Amino acid sequence: MATTHTTTPGVRAVRLTQLPATLMLCIREARIAVQVIFLGRFLCGAALSSTGLRVPTGRLALGGLVWAAAILYVYLLNGVTDVAEDRVNRSARPIASGRLKVTEAAQIADGSALLALLGSLALGWWMIALTALVLALGYAYSVPPLALKRWSAAAGLVTLVAGLITYAAGAVAADGRPGTALLVLAAAMSAWMALVGAQAKDLSDIDGDRAAGRRTVAVRRGEQWARRMVAGNALGVGGGFLVVALAVAPPLRWPAAVVLAGAVVLAACVLGGHSRGSRQRRRRPYRIFMVTQYAAHAAVVAGLLVG
Repeated sequence: MATTHTTTPGVRAVRLTQLPATLMLCIREARIAVQVIFLGRFLCGAALSSTGLRVPTGRLALGGLVWAAAILYVYLLNGVTDVAEDRVNRSARPIASGRLKVTEAAQIADGSALLALLGSLALGWWMIALTALVLALGYAYSVPPLALKRWSAAAGLVTLVAGLITYAAGAVAADGRPGTALLVLAAAMSAWMALVGAQAKDLSDIDGDRAAGRRTVAVRRGEQWARRMVAGNALGVGGGFLVVALAVAPPLRWPAAVVLAGAVVLAACVLGGHSRGSRQRRRRPYRIFMVTQYAAHAAVVAGLLVG
């Protein structure tokens, strides 16, 4: 697929001796916590689609590596294109802080995309299509002329689809069949990503977003309006997840209860004074969102082990 940077006569490729250190910086730039939760979604998609037969571990492992490479591309590309606003927001990530060169990050991103596509060839047409789709979404999210990250609704939609196809990729890699529980989990947690996480992260980045000309909800309607929206979305997703789980997917009642509990804490934080002031404090709603995701997926795994 097309990329934003290529190696030119004036740009040196990453040296082999520097590759391990550069790769570690790239993983940090792409946010380790985000990479791990995407892997968690992938594995839950595999586990909940299992037909009860022997899981093809080799195929599943390859699928996990393919998806990890694809998500690394998506978030690393985002870091490459967010340099200006990240520096306005005083981000400590490797590119904004100068520890990782943009050209080196772009080269690693291109290599990750290529590896993802090549690996997907061994897993069949569905995996090829899902991998190509997530790469295309990442490109459309970050790179002009689309740069969908500029609008909250568009960013939320991209996040929603990326979440859904991650669960689907896990099911495909496991040669499984999605059932009701997987469909409910994928819909609920992808909505949690799109309606809560994608909006909460903007609360700490308002100055940089405004400087970059983004039209996020927080920029257009003001911070207080955005905070109320995040709180309402969180409670709506958490409450809706629990109601649907109790009605059609009882095994998910505990993960749903975890999400609702996280939503209550997040709403209290985002509407109160604990998330105002410094950038670190303004990141608290997003951190609660992330912790809730981790806890919910851990509850899914625990339920499968106990059950």
